[in-house]
Amino acid sequence: MATVAAVAAVTASLAGCSSDDKSSSDAKGSTTTSSAAAVTAPAPTADTLQSVLTAFADPAKPAADKAKLVVDGDKRLGNIDTMNQGLAHYQVGFAVGEIKQDGTKADAKVSVTSPHGTMPDVPMSFQYTDSAWKLSDAGACTILGMARAACQ
Repeated sequence: MATVAAVAAVTASLAGCSSDDKSSSDAKGSTTTSSAAAVTAPAPTADTLQSVLTAFADPAKPAADKAKLVVDGDKRLGNIDTMNQGLAHYQVGFAVGEIKQDGTKADAKVSVTSPHGTMPDVPMSFQYTDSAWKLSDAGACTILGMARAACQ
């Protein structure tokens, strides 16, 4: 947990919503737009987000299972394997605090507890995809960085 600087360097940004212009030249785009607009994300609860974080940091879970907890997680399999090795005999806990949702994205303040102490208010980002709340790539990289398996 000595990589507090890595945590401080991680920032999450939310993309703004664009307007839904209806024009005759939008025949192809209207299907995509209406599909994206049809996705309604339920409000994430602290318990839901905490369970994602706990499962992601569980050294007994295979990397392939953990990759499913992350948006585009397959690209982080090597990092997750490294984290699993480092966490083999190391307990990490999470307490999710303030959650701010913007459509299918959510940011939360998370307290991370380890044998070295507690880091309060670590910014963590999530995304609602495939009918579930998942860690965003940036959120996963925050945890991976703490476990000395930093994203590149």
